[in-house]
Amino acid sequence: MVGGYMLKALRVNLSKLKALIQGVSERFAVEFIGGRGWGAKILYDEVESWVHPFSPENKIVVAGGPLSGLTIPCSGKTNFSTISPLTNLYGDSNAGGKFSCELKKSGFDALIIEGSAEKPVILVVDDGRVSFKDASTLWGMPSLDAEKALKEELGDDFQTAVIGPAGENLVKYAAITCGGRQAARCGVGAVMGSKRLKAIAVRGDKPIPEAEPESLKEMFREAVRWIINHPAFNLWKRQGTMQSVNWANEVSCLPTRNFQEATFEDFMKINGDSMEASTRLRNKGCHLCPIRCGQVNRVGDVVVEGPEYETAAMLGSNCALSSVEDLVYANYLCDQYGLDTISTGNTIAFAMECFERGYLTKTETDGIKLRFGSVEALNEMIRRIAYRKGFGAILAEGVRVASVKIGHSSERFSMHVKGLEISGYDVRAAPAMALAYATADIGAHHNRAWAITYDLKVGRETYGEDKVRWVIYLQHIRPMFDCLGVCRFPWVELDLDPNYYAKFYTYATGLKTSLEQLLARSEKIWNLTRLINLRRGLRAEEDWLPARVFEDPIPSGPLKGLTLNREAFTQMLKKYYELRGWDERGIPTRAKLEELGLLDAPSLTS
Repeated sequence: MVGGYMLKALRVNLSKLKALIQGVSERFAVEFIGGRGWGAKILYDEVESWVHPFSPENKIVVAGGPLSGLTIPCSGKTNFSTISPLTNLYGDSNAGGKFSCELKKSGFDALIIEGSAEKPVILVVDDGRVSFKDASTLWGMPSLDAEKALKEELGDDFQTAVIGPAGENLVKYAAITCGGRQAARCGVGAVMGSKRLKAIAVRGDKPIPEAEPESLKEMFREAVRWIINHPAFNLWKRQGTMQSVNWANEVSCLPTRNFQEATFEDFMKINGDSMEASTRLRNKGCHLCPIRCGQVNRVGDVVVEGPEYETAAMLGSNCALSSVEDLVYANYLCDQYGLDTISTGNTIAFAMECFERGYLTKTETDGIKLRFGSVEALNEMIRRIAYRKGFGAILAEGVRVASVKIGHSSERFSMHVKGLEISGYDVRAAPAMALAYATADIGAHHNRAWAITYDLKVGRETYGEDKVRWVIYLQHIRPMFDCLGVCRFPWVELDLDPNYYAKFYTYATGLKTSLEQLLARSEKIWNLTRLINLRRGLRAEEDWLPARVFEDPIPSGPLKGLTLNREAFTQMLKKYYELRGWDERGIPTRAKLEELGLLDAPSLTS
């Protein structure tokens, strides 16, 4: 039997409170790798185009990958795939920790969650045994508190996935909390809330099969030696992604005041250095992670894991917050309520700009002066969003819907792609990163293709084919890690040779596999999510960016005066379609689908 996989999925029907164990075919497992690949194929096969994200017919696929839980560095990633309420398209989000490890040890590679419970429930999977517990005492409880209460009841050896009030109230960018980490993008927590599923708890003792365990251990030792000897290792250990605040400000890509500016005058007050000096307690890692990049911080009586760079960018500079203590507390509020810090910061910053332009008054904002830099306004609006209270109910719909409701042509600075709020990089002088945002399958998210470093390498104002090819390569290799169930940081930040992961896969499964073969499967998955989106009504016009990046020049700093060139970017997009094997409407050609094997691809059990 192939190693790395349990070759079983647990199908959970919440409407009936029943579960079914299904065998997974080896062909399906290998062709779609795991994680987001499995999630995409199951959604493609089982969720019709008419299904509303909050209907019982929508599904959540929770899956690790073939490397999850094995003797491999940083192998604790869990992927949540669904139809997103923010975009009405394919959506997924990924969390670190150890959830996928326990899920596999309980006997399952994936959970397929369908239907909706009549009353709030908790799904418990204990070494293969499935039960449903009443969640009435936890419903309404903040995420971090609910996780603590659940572990006290079931045992600390359980790993949990929990929603907070934002998920319960169907805030369209609600998160799922996994051991203090968040799967936060695309509103996966809101879909969980629509199913009245407060939490999932998993524990297991089953061994995960490994084809060549001794070879895996040797590769593990080699990889760890590389990681801990890298010059950047200690900084990553001390600051994690917060170190990137300095870099982003230096290269003029730090979103500031709703992406009006690309540098922040107070960046030193919200960076990794200020965190180390003021609020940092310790670092924290995921399964077998030598880096331990998670940063646990304290402000007063509040202790929280975070912030990350994206949080510092979106709740910090983008809302003009000038204190790391205030940033940590805002991060805590989002984690407690179960909110995506990226979408929350983006949407509130948009509302702040509308208020300062006079498009909103205190009458519409419940008496709150929504001004940039106001800590009180930020924290109160986070609470109102989570509970859909007053003006918070409008912002709870996401920035795309909010801009339509507010009007005044505010759509031009509504910073989203396909309905997903843009994450923490200003792309007015970064054509490759702009293309990555415009073409990302879930909407604008940096984890699909972090191409801005290539812009820095070859030129901020070039729009050549090399950038298009690099974006496509990144869109294959970066999501590959989400399929395998591992973190990409050893590769992208500490220069670990990506061929290690092909060797890890080979030794785990017993199937000799090259990096090129894994990338080809990742390309297949990228085209599959495109098919899901097209079936749900996506048009080529939505592979585009907000007007601000084309029309509003960077106002200050070394890149003052630059905008994205609309005509040159249009040509980049055309070249992207061509190189992808898609027609001018952004639809994969039949020849491309045949090449990728998508016309006769296996289903879960076949």
